[in-house]
Amino acid sequence: MKKIKYLVMCIIALAMMPSCRDNATTDESQRQDSINTELNDSLATALAEKDSLMALMNEINDGMSEIKQMQDIVSVQDLSRETPDRKEQLRNDMVAIQQAIAERQKKLNDLEKRLKQSTNYTAEMKKTIESLKKQLQSQQSTIDDLTRQLAAAHVEISNLNTRVDSLKTVNTEVTREKTEAQAESRRLENELNTCYYAIGSKKELKANKIIETGFLRKTKIMEGDFEKSYFTKADKRTLNQIPLHSKKAEVMSKHPAGSYSISDNGGTKTLVINDPSRFWEYSNYLVVKIN
Repeated sequence: MKKIKYLVMCIIALAMMPSCRDNATTDESQRQDSINTELNDSLATALAEKDSLMALMNEINDGMSEIKQMQDIVSVQDLSRETPDRKEQLRNDMVAIQQAIAERQKKLNDLEKRLKQSTNYTAEMKKTIESLKKQLQSQQSTIDDLTRQLAAAHVEISNLNTRVDSLKTVNTEVTREKTEAQAESRRLENELNTCYYAIGSKKELKANKIIETGFLRKTKIMEGDFEKSYFTKADKRTLNQIPLHSKKAEVMSKHPAGSYSISDNGGTKTLVINDPSRFWEYSNYLVVKIN
């Protein structure tokens, strides 16, 4: 009787083992899905913040053009001959510009606050924010000066012409600042198009903390602790093909299906990026395992 009970218990234990393995696999899959979701959300936030910074930079550049146009009007016109309605219109135009500067300043402050609370606030981002602050301060100073001129036009119109040369100097300064802003815009655009790729064997990638593996666990990309010096820096706009110098290759990082392909080139593999905008949608880092 005892032998029969023992055999029954063994059969029940064996029946439960696949279920335990299935549950472990399901839990691991759910954890991986959770990690991927968090990573995608983080990447989407980073891209949105960079897009906001680019849009704000363009707004500030447009604001410089508006202010220069207003300076030209004030410096060449004889305000004493303008009608009260025309003077009022000029004042209203400058008030509108001033309000736009205030709105851009608020956007910049909000964006800076968000960036400081995230992991995307790099030294380059900080430098860009400081540059935009200086540009807005310069714009505000110029508008304040022009507003005072209009307010005093009815009593100090005779002194207006003596300040034309000064305004021309300001125009030159604004032009210089606009040129610097455009250069900063190009620098930021280059930064946004910078990408990195790492190619190596499983052992090499693991040694540089780029991937991690474990018993009954899928190989996955590590988040932020890898050796960045192992990666090669490139430009998304010009990086179309990457020779892998291996007979076997596997893309480990997350990139949309159809945005790339791996072709055979004389017995070795080559990674071909078919759609760069989609390929780099989720990450600026590419990891390829070769054998």
